[in-house]
Amino acid sequence: MFFIKLKHITFALLLTEKVKELSKYNIDIYGLEDKQYDYDMESGDAFFEEMEQDLIEHGHFKTHVVLNKSATMIQLRFQTIGSVTLTCDRSLEPFEEPIDSDERIILKFGDHNEELTEEIEIIGRNTNRVNVARYIFDFIALSLPVKKLHPSLRTEEDEFDLEDDEEEGKLVYTSGGETEEGEEGEDTEKVDPRWEALKKLKK
Repeated sequence: MFFIKLKHITFALLLTEKVKELSKYNIDIYGLEDKQYDYDMESGDAFFEEMEQDLIEHGHFKTHVVLNKSATMIQLRFQTIGSVTLTCDRSLEPFEEPIDSDERIILKFGDHNEELTEEIEIIGRNTNRVNVARYIFDFIALSLPVKKLHPSLRTEEDEFDLEDDEEEGKLVYTSGGETEEGEEGEDTEKVDPRWEALKKLKK
């Protein structure tokens, strides 16, 4: 009986720590005036552990969040710098990969919750707060190279491929003042190909 109680206490403590870690990324939006707000967030290994994923185990980062609220939407900009530990695809040795990400997402007010695209979501008009932890993780993951190579093993060709990955990984963003649908006859904008990998991680 004592062992069972101890297990329950341990589980409760772990759950409390998880809630405490992720609650740092809550942004209260209910009642905010229509203007810009700035938030600074910082975390390390605990963040990646609580995200329940196996892509990144160790790392440290700082994120500056710029929130622009209007009557119809919230625009969020995430500027993240830091580094994470990855495993080399060739040698299986760990190495440090720098993070330098600057991405955006739009949350439109509506009568239900729905993800329209990777960059645009609908949230309820009466939503009290938004937790941005998942957005931060997704943008960190998207900033990483598809081919994970230790710096000592990278050739000039590999570096060129990594630069191509970065260019292809840019997210499509439509600001509130722009038309969301392109003019007829324009080329269709490319959506980041790495979102599919992220969706698999979330399953």
